[in-house]
Amino acid sequence: MRPTPSFRLGFSALTRRMSATASTTREDLPPSSIPIFTAVHEYRAWRQKAFDEKRSVGFVATMGALHDGHLSLVKRSLEANDLTVLSIFVNPAQFAPHEDLATYPRTLPHDLAMLSSVSHSVPVSNTDLPSALRTPSALFLPSVKEMYPSGISQDISNQTGTFVEVKGYGEQMEGKSRPTFFRGVATVPTNAYFGQKDIQQAILLRRLVTDLHMSQPSPSHLHIVPTARDPRTGLALSSRNTYLTLAEREKAQSFYAALKEGAKAWDAGESKAECVRRAVDVLVDAGARPQMSEADSEARGKEVGDDGEGEPEVIIKVDYIGLNDASSFAMLSDGETRLSWGGGPVILNGAIWIGRTRLIDNLVLGDARQVLME
Repeated sequence: MRPTPSFRLGFSALTRRMSATASTTREDLPPSSIPIFTAVHEYRAWRQKAFDEKRSVGFVATMGALHDGHLSLVKRSLEANDLTVLSIFVNPAQFAPHEDLATYPRTLPHDLAMLSSVSHSVPVSNTDLPSALRTPSALFLPSVKEMYPSGISQDISNQTGTFVEVKGYGEQMEGKSRPTFFRGVATVPTNAYFGQKDIQQAILLRRLVTDLHMSQPSPSHLHIVPTARDPRTGLALSSRNTYLTLAEREKAQSFYAALKEGAKAWDAGESKAECVRRAVDVLVDAGARPQMSEADSEARGKEVGDDGEGEPEVIIKVDYIGLNDASSFAMLSDGETRLSWGGGPVILNGAIWIGRTRLIDNLVLGDARQVLME
């Protein structure tokens, strides 16, 4: 049965009242049925009114270029909260000087259309109406100047202002290949829904709110939702997938297959080194050059892929494949096995380049419920 439209208005009335302060100064914004806040003080006023009325607020942080993976997070928030806010902010602090800040996809009209299409029906008590419809309540769309009033440089040596770094956590996994990335992430902690693909961000933020004794959000309010994948290939959904050609997209499916092969080896009692080797072998079979050295797979920067006549076809580079403790991100020793390991869940994770596109993915091995906390 379709939700009753009149009761849907009841849920949106608070948003309408609180959106009176929504930005009207940005003439470049496309039309939207969802209130858009471009200033921090506007959003804070909106949020305070929600809290004053004892409405729970779910938050989904994104960099835009929305896809079904983002929408799955929005739906999860709609299910659990009275109000749901999504942010779109391409954060320069999360990009090194050589990374794709300038070319990162920015698709605001498309994003607004996708966001407007999401809803969740909830039962209603003490009324004759069968259900009510929750829809996204607001979009937070700040500029770089708004978030960094003093400016921000992609060169970390030139950055000024206050940043928070979580030592011992940001240097592992993705932090090893992208040493400045988590400095930007930790600067904007929030009560949020994360996709498992970005598991290191979420666990790092849980650590941050614990260490800083924040009363809100608590670590249990930072939810990690299983990665949304292409139903045919298993490729993790990502905004950067739009960079891939059709041929590259076909090759990219070997990444998920590689992680599954590594997970199978771990479950069978093989060592960490064998687990990583099996995963790499799948990538090698797909055209990647085998890794050259270092226990946690070092094939960084090695171009591969050839059509037999010396012309590159689809180039695959393995950045890293690793197996890390899910609570500390510490790398497991080569000889560690599932039977000898007593530290709880581990994360089989990696990054590869397909052509000019860098992809990340991971699988949680062991009791994923200890990590995901959906």
